[in-house]
Amino acid sequence: MKKYTKILTAILAVAMLLSLAACSSKTPSTESDVPATETPETAAPEAGEAAFTTVNEGKLTMGTNAAFPPYEFYEGSNIVGIDAEIAGAIADKLGLELVIEDMEFDAIITAVQTGKIDIGLAGMTVTDERKEAVNFTSSYATGVQVVIVAEDSPIASVDDLFAEGASHVIGVQRNTTGDLYTTWDLEDEGLATIDRYSKGAEAVMALKTGKVDCVVIDNEPAKAFVAENEGLKILDTEYAVEEYAAAVSKNNEALLTAIDTALQELIADGTVAEIIAKYIEA
Repeated sequence: MKKYTKILTAILAVAMLLSLAACSSKTPSTESDVPATETPETAAPEAGEAAFTTVNEGKLTMGTNAAFPPYEFYEGSNIVGIDAEIAGAIADKLGLELVIEDMEFDAIITAVQTGKIDIGLAGMTVTDERKEAVNFTSSYATGVQVVIVAEDSPIASVDDLFAEGASHVIGVQRNTTGDLYTTWDLEDEGLATIDRYSKGAEAVMALKTGKVDCVVIDNEPAKAFVAENEGLKILDTEYAVEEYAAAVSKNNEALLTAIDTALQELIADGTVAEIIAKYIEA
């Protein structure tokens, strides 16, 4: 009888230990009956996801260079355009207020890295060099780099820039894809000299005054610049085709995930296409 009593006692002891272990593994953060706390600078995450943080409470701070129509430009005192509207739609999905900071294009990556802004949206192309400094979202638009020349220019096609013995002066906006491509393709090969400007409009003015032989820039602002400046034209041949995406700090994976998820939803439901169509004719 004592033998059975000892066995029963042992069984009860094990059962109590298992019960205590189960209780100790129960945490408030994973229990559905414990309400999650939500603050203006964080969003309630899905199961298994970390809450994201932003530079300023309740705000999504976007850095851009507002001299790149139709992606970003001034309308009165407001910055508008494709990137501004896409960022606004992302902010809405995340329950945040969009704040746009206008800055030099070549300062945007650094501002993302140093935590001065949450996101860089500026018709920015994903390149291996930039991926070393920041993370990128999914692509939301395709850009085309083109060449602007004077109507009487001897440069008839992109091939002329690569011709043996070529020695053109090419205007670009500093640190844009046009700058990167022409530097790698032409200046580094001894086929051209690259003149870099803070704004695309400054490069176009240099073309009008004869300081440069052509300007390499994105097709959409190129069309706007040519429409505003008589005597210029865009070559029929494209210089390069690229994908645009938003830049986010490598130190904020949760924010990258939240922004990219929102962006993909906006692409899937047609919002991004509608925004682009509003500014760019098919």
